[in-house]
Amino acid sequence: MGSTSDLPVMKKAADYLDMMQVPFEMLALSAHRTPDEVADFARNAASRGVKVIIAGAGMAAALPGVIAAGTPLPVIGVPLSATLQGTDALYSIVQMPPAIPVATVGIDGAMNAAVLAVRILSLFDTDLATRYSAWCASLSAKIVKANEALREVHYEHKTN
Repeated sequence: MGSTSDLPVMKKAADYLDMMQVPFEMLALSAHRTPDEVADFARNAASRGVKVIIAGAGMAAALPGVIAAGTPLPVIGVPLSATLQGTDALYSIVQMPPAIPVATVGIDGAMNAAVLAVRILSLFDTDLATRYSAWCASLSAKIVKANEALREVHYEHKTN
């Protein structure tokens, strides 16, 4: 993330990765204030065993693109709503030049970034794929249970 002020949003990704038992690093790196550290992180991530990078950034939101320019790994950008309701960050992250792709989730969509990362990692990790499938099934079960509860809600003109 660009700074620790991004933690309330990015925590959602960390919580999900932790629940799915996916090891992860959590760092504050600024494309503008610590460019050498960002370059070092991007250049060496793969050799440290990193497989997918989630980068959250607001305002100018250069971090995901700068990381993507320095690594062959997939990068998932999370635009943060620091200013302009996050539209500035969204445009910055999604409008990358050719050959520097950044997968981009919705504004403040750290949870979806983590889910996407797990989907990617599940292609190569059958245990993780099993945990991911079980999590997806639990989502379905929640909706089925919610509909059962809604059957008990009565209104004069409700037909189901």
